Amino acid sequence: MAIKQVSVFLENKTGRLWKALNTLKAQDIDIRALSIADTSDFGILRMIVSNPDAAKTSLEDEKFAVSLADVLAIEVEDQPGGLEAALDLLNNNGINVEYIYAFVEKKTQKALVVLRTEDNDNAVTLLEDNGFSLLDQDEAYTL
Repeated sequence: MAIKQVSVFLENKTGRLWKALNTLKAQDIDIRALSIADTSDFGILRMIVSNPDAAKTSLEDEKFAVSLADVLAIEVEDQPGGLEAALDLLNNNGINVEYIYAFVEKKTQKALVVLRTEDNDNAVTLLEDNGFSLLDQDEAYTL
C-alpha cells in the first residue's frame, strides 16, 4: 500500500524553495508532509501532496527536476518507543530504511510517519501482519 512522494532537486540558492512551493500553491496543491535533505550545493525536497501527478507536471513546467517515488505512510504509537517498534520489526527482517520523516497532521491519536525502504512490498506485508496500519493514497493525500 504505497503512496506517491514528490521529490524535487533544488539548487541551494535564494528563491528556489520559494519558487517550488509557490508553483504548488498556484495549482492549489496542498502539502501534507515535507522534508528537505541538503548539502552546500543542492537539496532534495521530498513531499506528500494532495495531487502528486499534477505537482510533478507543474514543477517540471517550471524547469525543476522532479521524480515520483513509492513510500509508505504508517501509523505508530505516539509514545516513546512507538517508532522504534516498527523500525525494529523491519531491521530484524533485513529491510533497510532509506529515509523517514513525519506528517504534519495526525489522523488519529497515533503518530504518522513516511518511510522509504529498499523493499516496500515486503515491508507492507510485514508491518500489516504485525498490526501496523498503513495509510492508502486517499487517506494520505487528504489529511
